[in-house]
Amino acid sequence: MTADGYFGRFGGFYVPEVLVFALKELQAGYRRFSQDSDFKDDLHNLLCTYAGRPTPLYFAKRLTDVVGGASIYLKREDLAHTGSHKINNALGQALLAKRMGKSRVIAETGAGQHGVATATACALLGLDCEVYMGETDVERQKLNCYRMNLLGAKVNVVRSGSRTLKDSINEAMRDYASTSDHTHYLIGSVVGPHPYPTMVRDFQSVIGAEAKEQTLAQTGRLPDALVACVGGGSNSIGLFHPFAEDKEVQMFGAEAAGEGIETGRHSASVVAGREGVLHGSRTLILQDDDGQISETASVAAGLDYPAVGPEHAFLSGIGRAKYSAVTDREAVSAFHQLSEAEGIIPALESAHAMHLATIVARDLGSEKALVVCLSGRGDKDVDQIARLEGML
Repeated sequence: MTADGYFGRFGGFYVPEVLVFALKELQAGYRRFSQDSDFKDDLHNLLCTYAGRPTPLYFAKRLTDVVGGASIYLKREDLAHTGSHKINNALGQALLAKRMGKSRVIAETGAGQHGVATATACALLGLDCEVYMGETDVERQKLNCYRMNLLGAKVNVVRSGSRTLKDSINEAMRDYASTSDHTHYLIGSVVGPHPYPTMVRDFQSVIGAEAKEQTLAQTGRLPDALVACVGGGSNSIGLFHPFAEDKEVQMFGAEAAGEGIETGRHSASVVAGREGVLHGSRTLILQDDDGQISETASVAAGLDYPAVGPEHAFLSGIGRAKYSAVTDREAVSAFHQLSEAEGIIPALESAHAMHLATIVARDLGSEKALVVCLSGRGDKDVDQIARLEGML
């Protein structure tokens, strides 16, 4: 990555003038505090004593036996406080905001997990919190909306556009542009203008750093492959980054194919997107022939976004990571499979990774091992699945 936030030709800082000062201030603050020993110690203590790190690396023996092929290990981010990997970045950025003298934090959320994590971090650190969430996502993630309210956050329902994650980011950026003197915008994924893709990756790299150490301790070697779901891509880049120089470790990202790539009703930006600029960053974007952002679809609200983090676009372009699209039907099947085989109910986002992991495991063969990032737990999705399957 270059100093101005580029990963090859992807990334950068494409923002209106009204946001330049705020983002330059954030860049300077992050450079300063990310190297500050007191900041790093405080964040480490919060991650360990409050968020529950390190999360376990679990050998899924029954699932491995059912699937056949490589041994499947689950990096259990679902066991982190608030139920997903999102707490890693939320604590890091909220602590940074407090150090920078900000009194208010805003965030966007799709599945609600980032919203809950942000509300949690703000409650802990005494910061005012508002979360922008699309009306479509509010309807399918009612439990997380209530959790945010319980934690003292205000949920702003976004009714513009597709009423999903893209539109929530739009509204949060408008808010940030007019309130940045006292507000920090806590972006939840590796998207947006520099320094967000780098900053969020750094806060999430605790996932891969732990997984590397744990795999070596349990198996005596590095895993042969890594698998994670990719919407914007924070859990996946957090797993991938510490292994970036370990060329023998393959990396696989699972995007949301929705109703099928051929239908146009999907959210697979790497598989089916084209280069463009969205939310301040050059990356791969789902767009029509006129360059207008395409409507997206996924059973998983957290993957329902028309672009991908620029570092993922770069990794795909150089062939370091491979990205595949998983349909709603395949993800729901994997949701049931992990639940029944291991007694672990995954988030629908994580279920996309679980489906791809079964394919990778068979391809690798029985002498190999792979690590899957189980990015979140599925409590939030049980009601949605029950309705889809006619149980409610």
